[in-house]
Amino acid sequence: MGDPKFSRRKYVRPSSPWEAERIKLENELLKKYGLKNKKELWRTQSILRHFRQRARILQALIRAGDEQATKEKDELITRLGKMGLLPMEGATLDDVLSLDVEAVLSRRLQTLTFVKGLSFTPRQARQFIIHGHVSVGARTVNVPGYIVTREEEPSVIYDARSPLANELHPVRAAAAAAERMPAAQSGESKPAKEE
Repeated sequence: MGDPKFSRRKYVRPSSPWEAERIKLENELLKKYGLKNKKELWRTQSILRHFRQRARILQALIRAGDEQATKEKDELITRLGKMGLLPMEGATLDDVLSLDVEAVLSRRLQTLTFVKGLSFTPRQARQFIIHGHVSVGARTVNVPGYIVTREEEPSVIYDARSPLANELHPVRAAAAAAERMPAAQSGESKPAKEE
């Protein structure tokens, strides 16, 4: 079991440390999703690896005619559907096996904060989360790697106690100006007043 004071690693390092293609791909994902370091990416890969391994085992048991495996398959697919990784209906174990790392990375609180427009960049989203400016529902979440479920996704907002919740905050005003800017650049300017 181990000593409770010393937690175990939640990720597996790559078997070969110097692979140019893997390193290049990891660096692109780090930049795209604003991850702090490769440990966060490896942790996400471990989560995905666990789901895919479970799906392969269940496929083998279902072929053997195990009834319990059928129930566990439905539970796994339902769980992944609630997490937002799979559609709620019509998913199969093949869909679980076809998941990639970006599917899991896109469900992180940091990514959803950026996608919902609460920040300008993924890095800024990370800063807002760590400083307690983002809440999921009624509770403040300060873990950027928190996996947001499908039910919780609409409730990702600025925390009510945060200064960013005020619409007159300079960051919010800059965001509103940035939204208006593309409309002005596309030629949809307001007509001039006639005197």
